[in-house]
Parts: sequence; C-alpha cells; structure tokens
Amino acid sequence: MPGGLVILDRDGVINADSAEFIKSPDEWVPIDGSVEAIGKLSTAGFRVAVASNQSGIARKLLDLPALNAIHEKMRRLVRKAGGEIGEIVFCPHHPDDGCNCRKPAPGMLLALGRHYGLPLDRVPMIGDSLRDIDAAVAVGGRPILVLTGNGSKTAAELKAANRGVECFADLADVATALVAESRGS
Repeated sequence: MPGGLVILDRDGVINADSAEFIKSPDEWVPIDGSVEAIGKLSTAGFRVAVASNQSGIARKLLDLPALNAIHEKMRRLVRKAGGEIGEIVFCPHHPDDGCNCRKPAPGMLLALGRHYGLPLDRVPMIGDSLRDIDAAVAVGGRPILVLTGNGSKTAAELKAANRGVECFADLADVATALVAESRGS
C-alpha cells in the first residue's frame, strides 16, 4: 500500500535547531532538502504530521501567535515544494511540568493516532533526539534517527547503549527510502 502516515519532529529534522529556541518565522530556517523531502513524501501518498516539544512557550520566549506564524511559514514552503503538512501537535510545557505530551512521553503521538484514526504500530517517526526515539518506541512506532540537529550526538548515545535504530543522514534520505519501500522497490 503506497503512503501511510509519517510523523516528524520539527527542530533538527525539518529546520535548523537552536539552543536559543526558534522564536520567530525569521529564525525558522529549513535544513537543505527537508522541505522538498516532505513534498516527495506527500506526492507518494504519505500523510505527514509533526509532533514537536515547544517549551519556549512555557519559558515565555514565544507565544502562540509566533508559533502559528512559524508553522504557517513551514507549511507555505512545503506547499511550494508540492507537499502538505497535515496535523501539527506541540507540547507547550516546561520539561519540569511532568505532562504526558512532552516527548519522550507518548501524548502527542497518541493524539496524532486518534486524529488520523490509525494505530501507530510501525508508523515511521523521524527525530533527531533520544526523546523522539523513546516516544516512538513507547507507542510501537518505527523510530528513525536523522543525523541533522542533535542526531549525531544521539547516534553516539544509542550506540553506547547498544540500541539499534534505523539511521539516515537527513530527512531527504529518509523520504527517498520510505518512498522506495512503499513502492516495493
């Protein structure tokens, strides 16, 4: 069956990450090839969703209108590349809040499963950090690590812990592999 659902982390997967947080559309800069990769996934029949920890809201570094403007820029660039981003879920909480939505907790991923009416078994979940991988594992998803963002550091942590996870250079490489797989290539 071509396509299916793919869940992406945002910062470090679609756009360059920042220790200072992404606080405005001007600070949101796509990683080379990531927007086109989402276009490729969409064209192949995949539904693309995003699940992103956004503690900058709790930290008062950005507000909901700023986050919405960032997401509109991301969607606009993806549409221009022939793609579509469906549902975007985010956790606005501080890491110390103990919520069930902040990855590695499964809340956002479960919400996406409910939204799309799909079980999350083996759904590709692409991230650059250990919390993305752990959230995918928690819901029975298919964790995929990209080496962009924090991915190289995460790959070393996974290797040290003897945890094997599919690993790709970037979102463009993952998209190529998923599209080929969906076509039985």
